[in-house]
Amino acid sequence: MLLTWPVVAAVLFGALLHASWNALVKSSADKALDTALIHLVGSLIAVPLVLLIGWPPAAAWPYIIASVVIHIGYYIALTGAYKHGDLGLTYPLMRGTAPLLVALSAGLALGETLSPLAWAGVIGVSCGVLALGLSRHAMDRPKAVGFALANAVVIAVYTVVDALGVRATFGAGSNAFQYVVALFVLDGWPFALLVFSRRGGAVAWPYARARWPVAAGAAAASLGSYGIALWAMTQAPVATVAALRETSVLFAALLGSWFLKEAFTLRRVVGTAVIVGGVMALRLG
Repeated sequence: MLLTWPVVAAVLFGALLHASWNALVKSSADKALDTALIHLVGSLIAVPLVLLIGWPPAAAWPYIIASVVIHIGYYIALTGAYKHGDLGLTYPLMRGTAPLLVALSAGLALGETLSPLAWAGVIGVSCGVLALGLSRHAMDRPKAVGFALANAVVIAVYTVVDALGVRATFGAGSNAFQYVVALFVLDGWPFALLVFSRRGGAVAWPYARARWPVAAGAAAASLGSYGIALWAMTQAPVATVAALRETSVLFAALLGSWFLKEAFTLRRVVGTAVIVGGVMALRLG
């Protein structure tokens, strides 16, 4: 499997989509409710899609069920991180640490080996991503850092599980998008029901009615982003796709600067340059 330029372009577009819906969550008044609503709407969007393209084969279902359970932990850690820290801090920490964990585990779980240049690319992207988020003030937000690092582990776990699942789907003669839409049909409900029950109907439903247009756009972006990423994992090594996807941090930093008024400092410029170098190493490796 090779990381070709068309795959690179697709994953970069998916990265932009991913950063966009995360920025919407960060800008919301109730991050847990928005996260729950986005993924509940994503489940509803996926229903007609799964009726159109069909369910994945039986080989995929153990991975889908495992991924749904793992994603509950992801949503809990995500809302905790955004509650206690800036998008510019927490998002890079979550997304920058995960590719290294994926690369380290891909050899055992997926039988993949990376070239030295590809390893340099993974490390370069991760270091650049971390440079965008880490600062001397990072430890002033220990809860945010703790949630973000815990979520990095969760991200690495579900990435490997979903890579195995989508490849099982692909190997059974089906396509990656059957796996993705089936996952989204089930994925949004557990966390949404948990949050809605805690908030109560008097709070949750008026909020949902007011925010559903925004949630629909974010849900479509989330579905598109993850669909592109999992499709790419059937075309290229999982570790390189996982690292390339984290260029979403560049878009998140720009969105945070433009729309959330977070500072874009010299450190972030350096981090951006390191990420670009890492992307080139991934492609050449």
